[in-house]
Amino acid sequence: MDAWEARLASRDTNRVVRPFDWGLEWSRDWPVSAHVARDGCDPGATLCRLGEDATQESEQFFSYQTPTDFQLTGNTLRFTSAVSTPCAENNTVSALLFPAPGTSRSAVVVLPQWNSTLPQYVALCRLIRLMGISALRLSLPYHDARMPPELERADYAVSANVARTVDATRQAVIDARSCLDWLEACGYRKFGIVGTSLGSCYAFLTSAHDARLEVNVYNLFSLYFADVVWNGLTTRHVRQGMDGRIELDQLQQAWKPITPQSYLDRYARQPKKSLFIHTAYDTTFLPEYSEPMLEELRRRGAHLEDVRLPCGHYTLGQPPFQFLDGYHICTFLARGLGTL
Repeated sequence: MDAWEARLASRDTNRVVRPFDWGLEWSRDWPVSAHVARDGCDPGATLCRLGEDATQESEQFFSYQTPTDFQLTGNTLRFTSAVSTPCAENNTVSALLFPAPGTSRSAVVVLPQWNSTLPQYVALCRLIRLMGISALRLSLPYHDARMPPELERADYAVSANVARTVDATRQAVIDARSCLDWLEACGYRKFGIVGTSLGSCYAFLTSAHDARLEVNVYNLFSLYFADVVWNGLTTRHVRQGMDGRIELDQLQQAWKPITPQSYLDRYARQPKKSLFIHTAYDTTFLPEYSEPMLEELRRRGAHLEDVRLPCGHYTLGQPPFQFLDGYHICTFLARGLGTL
């Protein structure tokens, strides 16, 4: 299994080691930014202070104004992101709608993994639709048509630029919540979310801050954000850009507002149904990062189920594991949203 994982991981030959940057300019528009001094301050200390404040005031940090320019053309939904970035392409959100036949008022937002490209997740959305649930596949920040022309990969979503990574995560959460606003305006009344890998982190943060999400599927997950980037196979090139410039404990503090660990209490207080899918041989979302998340949520009384598949991070996308994965996702959604 390890050899299979390594072969699949090595297929991508366009990973770029990008230079480390605190990226403090990316934090200027954060709601918590106004009362944190910047001039003459150490950027690392400033970001850690911002990270602490954003975590303590996460309701405000993930707040937004609902976009007013939603436009559905065919099955493609577009709107202007409530988070503005210097990358014009990234500021237009794109999502594919797969409406269920009949009168079902249940809908699911699907958040793919890092560096996913269309048509990935289209097959899953079609399966969800067959279960009587409409699916909306969201293109993550800096992915698909949102990718700046200078990139071949979605490097700006997770990178050695510390604040930009936080900003991209905040944008993903707000974009997902904006999709819920649109679905609700269209008459949908029951909502779920499915996230895979990085999309799983985004999905958890979204659900922790949005009570509308009753049914949740986390497909490859971790209690931590920084630790995955620091030690995961998928993110070795990101770690290389950070080496010698930042230590893990400081990165954990700066990325505190985007790590699931920060919101376990908030999540567990809400009446949510959750399925956590993990793998026995994951080389990125290591078992020592996923299993504690289950333990901590159960200790807090959260209602959850988990499935452990006998494969790894990359092999989950290969037969037969991808079929097992799809089965568990779709049947859980159907049971949770009452269409099965």
